[in-house]
Amino acid sequence: MVLEHRDLSEILETGIVAARLAGQRAMEEIYFVKASVKSEDQLVTEADIRCQKIIIDRIKESYPDHGFIAEEGDKGEMFKQSPRGSEQIWWLIDPIDGTNNFAHKMPLFAVSIGVIYEGVPIAGVIFDPATDSMFTVVKDGKAQLNGRRIEVSEEDINDFSSIGLDSHFGSPTPQWVQKIMEKTRFRNLGTTALQLAYVASGGLVATISCTPKLWDITAGAILIETAGGIITDWQGNKVFPIDLDKYQGHTIAVLAANKKTHDEILKMLK
Repeated sequence: MVLEHRDLSEILETGIVAARLAGQRAMEEIYFVKASVKSEDQLVTEADIRCQKIIIDRIKESYPDHGFIAEEGDKGEMFKQSPRGSEQIWWLIDPIDGTNNFAHKMPLFAVSIGVIYEGVPIAGVIFDPATDSMFTVVKDGKAQLNGRRIEVSEEDINDFSSIGLDSHFGSPTPQWVQKIMEKTRFRNLGTTALQLAYVASGGLVATISCTPKLWDITAGAILIETAGGIITDWQGNKVFPIDLDKYQGHTIAVLAANKKTHDEILKMLK
């Protein structure tokens, strides 16, 4: 199957509508949120589950036979439903990326929806409902923020540049973390998707994620590459293509950066 530009545009529009519906619902619930412990290092809220259902239900109205991989499944596992028709298209969904922020009534989170076909991302939406910031992209299109084109920065690592850091370093804290803290004005927003979005739009020169899963990074990956950046694992290998039939929720440590900083940070990680 060949996806035409019209097909991609319709897929993106569906993702935008789904993300906005879920984001609005999350904002309605943020000050009444009830959280529980999902795993050793993760919380989940009732809103995560409701927002995920909103997204999937909306997508299924247009694409009932597409596949889904989403964060919130039964008994703390991921949700996975393979494509049922000839169109082997998967939607990768994180209904609330930044659940820990959300659970503590901090409106710093995002809805992340990525679309994969033949193992590679073809569309992505990252929506920050608190600021009404909608990051969007389709294959062979433009990376955009609220309809305006965005690009990665051309800034190098310096005293005024910012690099996004994760918060799952393990113990002891790795030496590379200290180096980045000393060399930059590092940031930890508590949401992988938004940190990837801000690399794409030039706010961060890079972001380093230790334990993200595929639903955290799919939308951000195509956004960054379309905006002129680079995303790899910590060994410098490409993250995509990926076999989604075999994906069972494992983490994928990634480095996303502009072209001036990627190699330098990669050396630090090694």
